[in-house]
Amino acid sequence: MRILVIADYLPYPLIGGDRIRIYNTLRRASQKHEISLVAFLEKASDIDGVSHLKKFCAHVDTVDIEERSRLDKLLGMFAYLISGKPPELNILKSSKLTQKIRKLTSAKDFDIVQIEHAHMALYLEALAPDQSPKSLLMFHNFTSQQYKRVSHVEKRWSKKIRSKFNSIAMGYWEPRYAERFDYSTTVSEEDRQLLLNENSRLQVEVIPNGVDVQKYQPLSSESISPSLLFLGNMGYPPNIDAALYFCKEIFHLIRQEDKKAELWIVGRDPSPEILELDNDNVHITGRVDDVIPYYKKTSVCVVPLRAGGGTRLKILEAMALGRPVISTRIGCEGLDVIDNENIIIADTPAQFAQKTTQVLHDHELYEHLSKNGRKLVETRYSWDPITDKLMALYEKMTTG
Repeated sequence: MRILVIADYLPYPLIGGDRIRIYNTLRRASQKHEISLVAFLEKASDIDGVSHLKKFCAHVDTVDIEERSRLDKLLGMFAYLISGKPPELNILKSSKLTQKIRKLTSAKDFDIVQIEHAHMALYLEALAPDQSPKSLLMFHNFTSQQYKRVSHVEKRWSKKIRSKFNSIAMGYWEPRYAERFDYSTTVSEEDRQLLLNENSRLQVEVIPNGVDVQKYQPLSSESISPSLLFLGNMGYPPNIDAALYFCKEIFHLIRQEDKKAELWIVGRDPSPEILELDNDNVHITGRVDDVIPYYKKTSVCVVPLRAGGGTRLKILEAMALGRPVISTRIGCEGLDVIDNENIIIADTPAQFAQKTTQVLHDHELYEHLSKNGRKLVETRYSWDPITDKLMALYEKMTTG
């Protein structure tokens, strides 16, 4: 069947969890279906990704994010507010993308239109008027919950108020607009229940996040160094908060027990606050082309998140590589993990530091977590069965 996928950003290069998810599911789905992709181009250099995606997508089209004045943005947000739409949706408003979608759907019939992220849902209205494909909205997280958590940890009052407002606005709008779609998907059962609690009329399936278990093979653990890894987009508020929390409240406790302990913070767009953390024991890399070398030079992956939503692909990648993960409860929510079996969960600074030190110096515990983490991703989170579940949903939508 023909499937049109509308995404916020081109899912290549693989520099974020949502892009990794979109890329892996589309690449596998393209073996049985004809995939067309329309997305924003975040950076001019990302245009190289088009040729790569065309290896398995029948059609790939991009538009640049439109340059808009501050006044235009403010007027747009005000107009959205009056119309009952969350002002946040105005950020990726684009007449060019609307025109691309309308032109493409006028020229070709699609069986399914699949929209990635709730903040892109309004582009359902961009379809050609005479087209009525089945529609699928992919929730990568429950945005209102994400904003609510950010408001709790945000220090600046202006951003705290904005996050709280967006939480309320998106919380009202998301589950109601989703009713215009034939089906929605979430990445976890927890997110599915959150959505259904707000609107029980929705048809919602769980399509979890995954990992390429062939690409991410277990690394050697013969020599365990006291080196820790925190991975993610370092311009993303929940990751900024997590890095600051770890460095200011946890890391010094670990170094009291092991003076050789060091932390690698790896990820694109580090904010000024993150850059200020760089010193002899804390290393800030910025964007890297390949994360594997940083997994090799570190022994444990830490996920000290206190905000955010969805599920963390970085946890699944670390487990696939045989690296033990120490996480807050929020950091690993939505994943089928068991504390002290395939992950360590710690929610206070003292507990996080003590557990991290224990894993670094207890080789038997280290191997236990490493082996069971790998087993979990092999049995539950490989992309192949996950994509099979998505393709089964395609069949259900078009034949049911």
